[in-house]
Amino acid sequence: MKPKHQRLIFILLGLAMLGGAVTLMLNNFKDNILFYYTPSELLIRHPGTNNLRLGGLVKAGSLEHAPDGEIRFLVTDGREEVAVHYKGALPALFREGQGVVAEGHMEEGSMKADRILAKHDEKYMPPEVARMLKEQGHWQEQPVTDAP
Repeated sequence: MKPKHQRLIFILLGLAMLGGAVTLMLNNFKDNILFYYTPSELLIRHPGTNNLRLGGLVKAGSLEHAPDGEIRFLVTDGREEVAVHYKGALPALFREGQGVVAEGHMEEGSMKADRILAKHDEKYMPPEVARMLKEQGHWQEQPVTDAP
């Protein structure tokens, strides 16, 4: 076999291995990436019972603590609402009227959350949730001020 043909085979094998590695990586990402849905998107798209993230604002007056330790509240985007059921400790910054992301799955029309994420300071909100709320006119950015 000529050196020219050996190089060509070597290059083709290298490209095939690279393609296989990229395919495995993309398949792994597809299984592990969770996208944010707003309540309106969630009710339109019906993503099934797969794991998902729901982002929006905790509706004022909707927070309930059940005797069995379950916490119930509504997540809203200003148009639609989705009930969330969660058992566990809430983040310290969790409040009504604040931004929240609930991770879990849909069960009988409401979300059964495995994890609740609250914004980590007064200026943070997940970019997808902030964009959606800005588009609907329900959230405006606070002016940034420097502390003395």
